[in-house]
Amino acid sequence: MNERIRAREIRVIDENGEMMGVMPPIRALDIARDRNLDLVEVSPNAMPPVCKMMDYGRFKYEQAKKENEARKNQKTTTLKEIRMRPRTDDHDIEVKTRKIQEFLAEGDKVRVSVQFRGAEMRHPDIGRKLLDEIAEVLKGTATIERSPMMEGRMMSMIVSRAPGWEPPKKQAPVARKRTTQSPEEAAPTESEASETLEAPEVTEAIEANEVPETSQK
Repeated sequence: MNERIRAREIRVIDENGEMMGVMPPIRALDIARDRNLDLVEVSPNAMPPVCKMMDYGRFKYEQAKKENEARKNQKTTTLKEIRMRPRTDDHDIEVKTRKIQEFLAEGDKVRVSVQFRGAEMRHPDIGRKLLDEIAEVLKGTATIERSPMMEGRMMSMIVSRAPGWEPPKKQAPVARKRTTQSPEEAAPTESEASETLEAPEVTEAIEANEVPETSQK
């Protein structure tokens, strides 16, 4: 940059990207200084080397800003692990498989491991069959990054989220049915009110054609 450019001749590009031709570096530097700019070598291996006029301080600032934005938008991938045993029951396998899918939905990779103990080491085929079954369930959801491999007393595979797979969206909670009635709904209708006011003994007396005695004065 500037006085550190050692080539005898350089091809110069101005701040607008326009070609200015080939000239000695000292002449190009004088032009750059008249414009309050720096002369920066951008292609040192070209014949002759290519230099561009620019505000180098502003250029470095914008580059740092872009890198910071890229880091903010970059998601860190974590390797999670799910362990099980060769004799893990079906219910636990279903629970662990759902957990694998949750990790994948978050963008993480998952190491699925089967741990062997004692005599179980004689039957690694059981662990491989278990991992193959889980891989089959995850088909379309996960990509097998590393096939099942025996490492000491552990057989494991690594899966990541399959390209294009989107986790199912959570459904909104269903509104509960109203169990209480409003005062208007709770109030009886006119016919219901009349039936309620009619006492059972009065009804029976009328049906039996019984007339209640009146008291004499």
